[in-house]
Amino acid sequence: MSALTTRPMTKSPVRLAQEAVRAARKALPAYSAVHSPKKYTQPQLFAILVVRQCFKTDYRGMVQLLSDMRELREALGLKQVPHYSTLCYAEERLLKKGLSLRC
Repeated sequence: MSALTTRPMTKSPVRLAQEAVRAARKALPAYSAVHSPKKYTQPQLFAILVVRQCFKTDYRGMVQLLSDMRELREALGLKQVPHYSTLCYAEERLLKKGLSLRC
């Protein structure tokens, strides 16, 4: 049996975000640079971008989802919702590192 058939899939954006954060914490440093603003960790941004891909929405749409879904913000450990441009820059940076954001 392949790993894909034994791994449970989730339709919950909260569970998806929690799993993405957990995986990203193992693979990414908390911040991309020593002098970064430190508002959001790379694992948080990675998880937001994974959820964005699964919802098939744009950056502004993802910001709206985060604004509307308190439980999702809590699962990600967000104190505030990032600006859409933060997500855009984070995706460019993470893709340069060779990370895949696919569901």
